[in-house]
Amino acid sequence: MGMAIETRIENVPDVAGGWYRAIVEWAATTPEFVQGFMAHFTELGVVLLAGMWALTAWRARRSRALTRVLAGGVGVVLAYGLSEWSKTYLDAERPCRTFPDLTIVASACPPTGDWSFPSNHSTIAAALVVAILLVSRRTGLLALPVGLLAGFSRVFVGVHYPHDVVAGFLIGAVATAIVVTLLPRLPLIRAFQPGTREARPAPGSAARGGPGSR
Repeated sequence: MGMAIETRIENVPDVAGGWYRAIVEWAATTPEFVQGFMAHFTELGVVLLAGMWALTAWRARRSRALTRVLAGGVGVVLAYGLSEWSKTYLDAERPCRTFPDLTIVASACPPTGDWSFPSNHSTIAAALVVAILLVSRRTGLLALPVGLLAGFSRVFVGVHYPHDVVAGFLIGAVATAIVVTLLPRLPLIRAFQPGTREARPAPGSAARGGPGSR
């Protein structure tokens, strides 16, 4: 009964508070090097994914896949915009402010006004993973655990509820998948895809292949 009272949150399912408390209390018992790694990975994970996306773009620079990679970048920006709009519209308080009795791994709890739902980090991480996966399955499968760990780290360090992360994953994945699927199909975009223009004959080839060239 005591736990139910402690984890009750306005406009948030009680189970979310219970999961958050369980993860944060467990995080506090982990070795310092684990806490330090997770505290840094919460930002580093997104940087790593951005680097993997850039590498995918570089490898695809002379192929038709480049359009999908760049569309993925547009999807990431759109997903972030949707996430940020949701945060300012819903005004959900951070769990580390709702449960001030818990010691969190993060150096500080974000101030009021830096809202919790959804997680921007998780949104960007999922968007980058999908942007990579839809172009290169091999690189995307390497990016997937990085994205999952980056999202989980936001709960581990104490600044997000689990459902903040799940919502961020959904926004990032769905928005990017839609953009990557639809944007390259636009006629204006297709006209600039590498390899879509008809190859022009080499100078002199018509003369060599014409009548009397035997």
